[in-house]
Amino acid sequence: MAAEGDGIWDVVVIGGGPPGENAAQYAIQGTGRSAVIVEHELVGGECSYWACMPSKALLRPIELLGAARAMPGVRGIVAGREVDVAEVLARRDGFTSNHDDASQVAWAKGIGIDVLRGHGRLVGERAVEVTGPDGSVRVLRARHAVVIATGTTAAVPPVDGLRAALPWTSRDVTNLHEVPRRVVVLGGGVVACESALWLRGLGAEEVTVLERGPGLLSKSEPFAGRLVADRFAELGVRVLTGTSLESVRRDDPKDTGEGRVHGGAVHVTAAGTGITADELVVAAGRTPSTGDLGLGAVGLAEGGYVDVEDHLGVRGVAGEWLYAVGDVNGRALLTHMGKYQARVCGSVIAARAEGRAVDGPRFRASADHAQVPQVAFTDPQVASVGLTEAAAREAGTDVETVELDLAALAGSALLRDDYKGRAKLVIDRATDVLVGATFVGPETAELVHAATIAVVGKVPMETLWHAVPSYPTVSEIWLRLLESRGS
Repeated sequence: MAAEGDGIWDVVVIGGGPPGENAAQYAIQGTGRSAVIVEHELVGGECSYWACMPSKALLRPIELLGAARAMPGVRGIVAGREVDVAEVLARRDGFTSNHDDASQVAWAKGIGIDVLRGHGRLVGERAVEVTGPDGSVRVLRARHAVVIATGTTAAVPPVDGLRAALPWTSRDVTNLHEVPRRVVVLGGGVVACESALWLRGLGAEEVTVLERGPGLLSKSEPFAGRLVADRFAELGVRVLTGTSLESVRRDDPKDTGEGRVHGGAVHVTAAGTGITADELVVAAGRTPSTGDLGLGAVGLAEGGYVDVEDHLGVRGVAGEWLYAVGDVNGRALLTHMGKYQARVCGSVIAARAEGRAVDGPRFRASADHAQVPQVAFTDPQVASVGLTEAAAREAGTDVETVELDLAALAGSALLRDDYKGRAKLVIDRATDVLVGATFVGPETAELVHAATIAVVGKVPMETLWHAVPSYPTVSEIWLRLLESRGS
């Protein structure tokens, strides 16, 4: 561990989210090397306080209540009842440690990683300038590596009046402290769909989703968005697709704080139609947090995603000292993929520091090339890995597909009475291996890792015949898919 006054560490990490933490850990663990994380907000990052953890804490009680309503012998107990909003929010706050990162800082220091508060920016080779909360400035120098792990922030489209209306972003909606009666959600991706679900489940009377594309969850197989839209209709969530936001006006906008209604009524114009709501949630993508990162000081273009190769080294910077992991490199904007990249990156830094070769597969990120697993915790859940049929065909792969209804299984029928879902495999004809899989239905999140192993391991479809699913579980879908494919 470096003395705080000397300003020299073996590894300097800009950004204290999970990828930054993991990169630092893997670069120094089991050695005498030193590392420091520079973080201007909370150590633990977006996932811990404003994304994965709070959103799933909000969704789980709503999911459980829905399952109870679909189960004879239980539905009568919960009939006419709703979730206890105060308890749900309190549990959410517990998972975010009430925005106190003391435990995360203690973890870092416990494994030999220093934590420095402030804004970090590159000022030269292996040099990071840090502006502290009090305005003080110091320069940190890295013996071996600097890792950029600054993530992304919510994008706000350039719509007339939108910024002036002070809309909610993902940070507000995951950390809501009051439930608006009427809400408009801008976007049709995972964040938008999950947000609409918990807003309705927590008591919002009117929820309207505006999506400019033809359907929800456009990066998934088409049936995924259709099933989620069907469920939204049952829940009373209005979905307007093919609808672009044209203008926004708000009565008396006020910065009332995170997760609180930001002023008076919001008047939205979309496709010539006027909608009035109490709050507007913008869930229309992310933008890289590189605006004041000092990329120009090392010969890179300012702003934008930071391009990396498979060792996670930044392209265009000589000397094998600058790396970028997580959302900021734009390869796969998912926490688990950022942590995966960080493990690869930290291992590369450690090997190079010790003069070892980095030629093996452990030292190259490959899973974020068409092998990415992800779950939308919507109702129903959407779990997938690898390529959709459309993406595989666009990549030039000759594909075969197999698609089945999940509701016909004994396991799914036992899980709940109104089970609705669908599964699809995308197979490369030339190699007869799985290149993509999608499962849509209640609790399908737990199906995706088996598919991930099959995709990453390039398991032949013939071999999968001998991976026998337990009965009666929803995993039986694997057998039914193989049967429907034939010999």
